[in-house]
Amino acid sequence: MTQIYHYPPDLFNLLVQTIPLLCKSKRDTINFLKGSGIPNSFISDLINQVNFDRNSIGKAEIVRTVLERINENGDASLRERRELLKRVTEFENFEACWEKDRLPAKALVSDIRSLINVKDSFTRINVEREKQVKINQEEYLKKTLAKERHYKELSSIKSQLYSLFSYTDAHKRGKELEIVLNRLFKAAGFSVREAFALIGDQGEGIIEQIDGVVEIDGELYLVEMKWWSKPIGNGEMAEHLVRLYSRGEGKGIFISNSSFTKPAINQCKDFLSKSVVCLCGLNEIVMALETGTDLKQLFKDKIQAAIVDKNPYHVIH
Repeated sequence: MTQIYHYPPDLFNLLVQTIPLLCKSKRDTINFLKGSGIPNSFISDLINQVNFDRNSIGKAEIVRTVLERINENGDASLRERRELLKRVTEFENFEACWEKDRLPAKALVSDIRSLINVKDSFTRINVEREKQVKINQEEYLKKTLAKERHYKELSSIKSQLYSLFSYTDAHKRGKELEIVLNRLFKAAGFSVREAFALIGDQGEGIIEQIDGVVEIDGELYLVEMKWWSKPIGNGEMAEHLVRLYSRGEGKGIFISNSSFTKPAINQCKDFLSKSVVCLCGLNEIVMALETGTDLKQLFKDKIQAAIVDKNPYHVIH
């Protein structure tokens, strides 16, 4: 029993009954105990008593006295208690016992083995239970800390987004919008590639500017972001659709602070016969932030409306 700190009463009493049956004499009993590593300080007075007045003490009393002493010694005698149990449970030479003691000794050793197995089983169960409790606590703490980090990140993103409303430099505001929305996509669990430019092979310089790319349900969507005072019209929408068209079945999302003109929306409807594009107002994202709406689900609903209902501008209220 690797986990025993002390002998409980049931095991203690079984050992007191068993060990005297395994040993023919009082000297044998003392030697059995000493063989378990019990120090002389716990047994020397009993040795003297046996040597000088052997009739004053019996085998059972010797065993009981020694077991009480190593029990009371706590953790310091843990090794001796384990070794003594090992010697008893592994005892096989019952022919060395008195004939009348052989069957009772076998029965008692068997009882001790069974008791130890039961106690060890409970010990293992408790150890496993404690391990699981610790794992659950660590997982709960990890989730709690992750929620706190996510909440702080969203608060920071909201502050950054709301600060854009005070910008007077439209170009700077547009660039900052790309940064803050890409941060938001990351916080929402999207795989994100932030704004990048494509350079021409023949020294043409920048030939295409991509505001961002997000992955939704295994599909890549090119993201265009605009913060204009006027509605997005045909010309601006055509540029985005050309980027998608040049990529075969490229899929896209267009996010705008302003609304979209009817011709621009119709242009997107026509494009749905080739691939997927959906439109989103910045106010929808602000509302999602305020209400704690899942941003992934918001765009999934928009994409579903574009594919199923042929509606590229499905507004989420």
